[in-house]
Amino acid sequence: MAHGEWFAQLYQESYRSLVLTAYAPLRDMGEAEEVTQEAFAVAYGRRGRVERADSPEAWVRTVVVNLARRHWRRRAMLGRILHREVDETPDEAFGEHLDLHAAIRALSHEYQSAVVLHYLADLPVADVASILDVPVGTVKSRLSRARAALAAELRTEEVQDA
Repeated sequence: MAHGEWFAQLYQESYRSLVLTAYAPLRDMGEAEEVTQEAFAVAYGRRGRVERADSPEAWVRTVVVNLARRHWRRRAMLGRILHREVDETPDEAFGEHLDLHAAIRALSHEYQSAVVLHYLADLPVADVASILDVPVGTVKSRLSRARAALAAELRTEEVQDA
């Protein structure tokens, strides 16, 4: 592989997963994409370090998580300062999956983060535990409870639509 092609390949192979990682705490697809781009800019500036990392994607994912947390805290602080809640309306980009995404948004933040990272970003439970800084058993429990809550919510919506 030519010098520098590895970075383009890293970007192409991991961008979608990293956007979903950022989406978990931010709940805004545009902001998640912005954070992911920012993380890749940081990684590009430190290409040598990233290339030597055991897992370059994990290195960038750590930057994404840290930036997403920083953005979320700033947004929450601004919301408190302005005495209003952050807009939580569904993102129109989800199209036919709006019901599912609405049900995911209805979950508590802990359950929501686990679901997005495991099922949408396709991360193993151990990686989700590492990112969320909780034990593996806690992630498994959150996923189980979240699945039950989602099933109940989606079943309720299905009955109301009939």
